[in-house]
Amino acid sequence: MSSDLGITFMSVTDLAARIRKRELSPVEVIEATIDRIDSTNNDLNAVVYRGYEDARKAARQAEVAVMAGEELGPLHGVPTLAKDLGDAKTGWPSTHGGIRSLAGNVAQGDSLFAGRIERAGGIVIGLSNSPVMGMRGTCDNGLFGPTRNPYDLVLNSGGSSGGAAAAVSAGLVAFAEGTDGGGSIRIPAAWCGVYGFKASFGRVPFVGRPNAFMSTAPFLHTGPIVRTVEDAALILTALAGWDPRDPFALEDEPDYLGALQSSIKGKRIAYSPNYDVFPVDPQVRSVIRDAVGVFEDLGGIVEEVTLGISHDQRELNDLWCRLITPLNLNGIESLKTLGYDILRDSPEDLPPQYRGWLEYGQRQTAQEVFSDHKLRTEIFDVMRKLYARYDLLVGPTVCCLPVANTDDGNTVGPSEVDGIAVDPLLGWCPTYLQNFSGNPAASIPAGEVNGVPVGLQIAGRRGADVDVLAASARLYELRPWRYTHTFAPDGDQV
Repeated sequence: MSSDLGITFMSVTDLAARIRKRELSPVEVIEATIDRIDSTNNDLNAVVYRGYEDARKAARQAEVAVMAGEELGPLHGVPTLAKDLGDAKTGWPSTHGGIRSLAGNVAQGDSLFAGRIERAGGIVIGLSNSPVMGMRGTCDNGLFGPTRNPYDLVLNSGGSSGGAAAAVSAGLVAFAEGTDGGGSIRIPAAWCGVYGFKASFGRVPFVGRPNAFMSTAPFLHTGPIVRTVEDAALILTALAGWDPRDPFALEDEPDYLGALQSSIKGKRIAYSPNYDVFPVDPQVRSVIRDAVGVFEDLGGIVEEVTLGISHDQRELNDLWCRLITPLNLNGIESLKTLGYDILRDSPEDLPPQYRGWLEYGQRQTAQEVFSDHKLRTEIFDVMRKLYARYDLLVGPTVCCLPVANTDDGNTVGPSEVDGIAVDPLLGWCPTYLQNFSGNPAASIPAGEVNGVPVGLQIAGRRGADVDVLAASARLYELRPWRYTHTFAPDGDQV
């Protein structure tokens, strides 16, 4: 194993520690990362913009700070990828998920992710791939094409943060930005065999303008995609925290790293094999059932439960699509101020399924929106009552195994799972239930089926992010996952 490959497969925690000890230089780490991206990304298609000039400049400055003995942030010198879904860094491309007519568009400002990660010493080295406006559970678009799964290049990485998850899984970077409005951190984490954490709503601020309230329907999140639970906790110390621009920002400051030492003995854990109404591939169900048994070994009190959801999964999927459509309409409308009238000039740049929901949104009435929030409230109350009795809810992150990529820029999920029809956009992803309610949730590798990863979702009470981290850490302790795909060095364990 070359030293450069060893660098790119280190954890965030190890990289930051070795940079602080002057065992590695930020410049050395950036150059190793650039080499890894350049030698690997043509196969994966995970990175859609390489900001090498800016990253090298930042690395040189970071090295000066180390040598001068300055106070260093917790992520000092560690490279990362932002997500190409909104503006990430001023002057960098901003295609909003590979919309062809936005190929020349540039960001007008920095995202909260980039700002807070850089304030903690991290270095944004590029942008990761995403589907158009992030509105599906796969990663593909007409401008850049699909992101391929590191475990099998024929398969998709999952979405919408698919470029981020594939890049972390394949050792291009140690962590990357995920955003999550319906599962977009957890879905690709499950399919790429990495750890994705979505904090409680308000834990990581949302500072979008001109509408400070646009993150609520459904709840939108930003969070880390990483290779270890410890890395997720470390990044949350930099990424989370109150911001006066967010009317929903939480003011308490949990000890994320301290939570990693906590026991789950005596914790009441609800296990749902299908969240009442979702069809699940029998192979996925078997892996999840086996992984859940570990919580009993750890002293948790595990009970299989019925949640009390009475609505069909197809109805719930359509509810999610209707709720997020106004946000997407606003996004398309706001692009007009930059000179891009996509619906008028280049509607073919948008996937047909996406255009269909935009057309619905243009006809949607205020009463229909009100009725949708009544239905969402029913699911919120289901979760509220569940977490009144249990500390955690565990079950499959995704109902199926990764799907094959297509060559038309429009890869979607399955139309059927275990003989039951589902919406190919997101109907096979029960993750969005936690976006209706805003609870913290993570996807953690649970096992494999025919060499392809399966993710277990661990969700907790609103505000109890530390419980999800503690359960994740204890599960990893008993069942550490290893990279077995061809992109990882043999025997590397994270």
